[in-house]
Amino acid sequence: MVLVWCTYFLHQIDRAIFGVLTKNIKYDLGLDDLQIGLSHQLLFFVMAAMVPVAGYVGDRYSKKWIITISLLFWSTATALTGTVRGLIGVLAFRSVATAGGEAFYGPASTAMIAAFHKKTRALALSIHQSAVYIAPMLSGFLGTLIANAFGWRSVFYIFGSLGILMGIVLLFRLREPPTEDSEIKGQPESEAAVEKIPFWAAVRQIVRIPTVLLLTVGFTAIVFVNNAYLAFAPLFIEERFTGITEMEARGYGMFMHFVAAFIGVMVGGVLADVMVRRFPAFRLALQTTVMLLGAPMIFLIGYVGSPQMLWGVLFLFGLFRGLYESNTHAAVFDVVPPKLRAMVVALMLLAAMGIGSFAPTMFGYLGRTCGTADGIALAFRIVSAAWILGGFCVLIALLFTFKKDRLKEME
Repeated sequence: MVLVWCTYFLHQIDRAIFGVLTKNIKYDLGLDDLQIGLSHQLLFFVMAAMVPVAGYVGDRYSKKWIITISLLFWSTATALTGTVRGLIGVLAFRSVATAGGEAFYGPASTAMIAAFHKKTRALALSIHQSAVYIAPMLSGFLGTLIANAFGWRSVFYIFGSLGILMGIVLLFRLREPPTEDSEIKGQPESEAAVEKIPFWAAVRQIVRIPTVLLLTVGFTAIVFVNNAYLAFAPLFIEERFTGITEMEARGYGMFMHFVAAFIGVMVGGVLADVMVRRFPAFRLALQTTVMLLGAPMIFLIGYVGSPQMLWGVLFLFGLFRGLYESNTHAAVFDVVPPKLRAMVVALMLLAAMGIGSFAPTMFGYLGRTCGTADGIALAFRIVSAAWILGGFCVLIALLFTFKKDRLKEME
């Protein structure tokens, strides 16, 4: 858990620092808001295109080597991002190369954790998920501090180099997970160890589970807003509230949201692992509740008129996000056979990243046409509707499909 958590921390901080340093990069390279948005869209689009392959590979081959090689690949791309001189370099190293490496990490790592943990699965996945919040939480302060001292390029050099060193550690210390498929009642362990499902057969088996499709809509709504927030929140706060410092805008803008998300993911993981023993559909009940409560918080990001009010809104938005994400994978693993875990994660990422890739471009377009502050504020008000749609889809799964689709795993 320590090794994969540190790897995921680098995965997330490498993604977050570009958003933190957007203003520096934007003016140094002569880019506008739409071009920044397009660079984010390409990153998420490449990830979406690669994750089906990553999921298939993750269910069939060494998870240790997939995780290690992907870390070395994206860390090298992160370091090279510090050398770019224009939009083409940003697209090549930050968008395409970084995304290609990161795409293979998620399916393999979540399947590995799920194989090591059963009764504490949501907690283990929540601990892993906490890197999604701690990395951006620190990126606002660390990225600004390093950039002010040594220039924005040095931030990419430093974190890319740390990833390469971590990859060397994984070569020697990371170990393979136990056989997964013997968890299902009535399936002989010997069969589970050798069964390999062809790619399209695996896809067909997954998409025929209604609960998976409905949970994918909810996850897509989460990712759609998350992608835009990570890409444009620091820039939005800097442009919207001119009376605060750069460190406050970037640091508190990231910290308030992600510290609350960290609290939410840890509380949600522990709570779900306890409650699901008495109420098997608890994960879905929690997810639909927090999405419907969180939608107004996203709307208010683009409405509040003072930094102090914004910090409170960002905290609540982060708390609801963390509570949802504490069970993103644990919920879907309740209805998908263990041998398809990496693949279902990949397909969910395909949908979420593919659709979510358009969010930064929409934010960038509105920023360019309406002015950065006003345009991004309008965009936040618009995308709050995504959480309402996602919440109702999870509610449908809770009420009508989950009971039929749920697997009966061995105690």
